[in-house]
Parts: sequence; C-alpha cells; structure tokens
Amino acid sequence: MKLIQTDIPDVVLIEPQVFADERGWFMESFNEQRFHTELARLGLPIPRPFVQDNHSCSKKGVLRGLHYQLPPHAQGKLVRVTQGAAFDVAVDIRQGSATFGRYVGVELSAENHRMLWIPDGFAHGFVALEDDTHFLYKTTDYYARECEAAIRWDDADLAIQWPQGLTFIINQKDLEAAHLRQLKTSK
Repeated sequence: MKLIQTDIPDVVLIEPQVFADERGWFMESFNEQRFHTELARLGLPIPRPFVQDNHSCSKKGVLRGLHYQLPPHAQGKLVRVTQGAAFDVAVDIRQGSATFGRYVGVELSAENHRMLWIPDGFAHGFVALEDDTHFLYKTTDYYARECEAAIRWDDADLAIQWPQGLTFIINQKDLEAAHLRQLKTSK
C-alpha cells in the first residue's frame, strides 16, 4: 500500500499493491494497521474507526455531490471504484485552513485500483465516467440525515474542472445545494 499526498496534503491517494498473473489479480483492499502506519509516516492523524460501508451504482454522467456531514457526525471517507470509472473530488471546507476552498480531483477506476482518503472537514463528490460505475466508500461516522449538507458542484468560487464531454445527470437536491460562501458549519 503506497500513500501519496495530494496538493492538499491531508487528502491522500492510495495505490494498493496488485498481484496479477494469467489467472487475474489479487489485492488487499484495506488493512487498518498498514493504513495507520502509512498515515503516521506522512505525519497525518489516525482517523476514527470505520463504522459504515456504502455502495452506489451510477450511469455515465451521474454527478453526486458535493456532500458532507456536519459535526457531531462529520465523516472521513475512504473511497474506491470497483467497476467502471469516476472523477472523484474532495473540497477543503475547514474554516481557517490554508487550503480552504481548494479541491483535489482524481480518477478512480476498476482498472487503476486507486483509492482516496478524504478526512473529516471535506465535501466530497464524483461523476461517473462510464455506465454501471460502482463506487464504494467506508465512513468514520454513520449517516445522519439531520447533519447532511452540500455545496454546489458548479460553484464558481471552487472552479472545479469536471471532465468535458459528459451530459451531467444531477438530482434536484444537489442542484439546489448552497454555495461555498453559504457554508454551513453546524446544525
């Protein structure tokens, strides 16, 4: 497991070791001890334990996000794609952070096996680049409807460079999300 800090050092790209031969491939998708050791090596905090796993399936062009949960149910997320491909985005919404309002965008796919660690204090979203894209994520807190919040995916202050050539499919709730300037920090 190789951890690579992104332009926002708290957000980490994870490249698992994949063993492939004529039969197919094998990889260890998660090992808590290794994950914690590698985060510590980078000088990053160890997250709370993962308590919930989620799995979504999306058509090409489905854009989900930018979602986050407010305290006391803020969530860190470890995300990956097991089928298809997605452009994944994490936005720093930590008040007072040197990287507040900046984002990291990476492609996660079944082919590249990469994962992304997104700690508490970030909004998260993705767009499916292929039909039947399966997106899995582990979270450090349970879903709490009363704490859910979102930022608009197309907020001009964020200037996210989403992939071109897609017809975005976005649900009404995400279309009506607040702008970064209207950021909610508590319930």
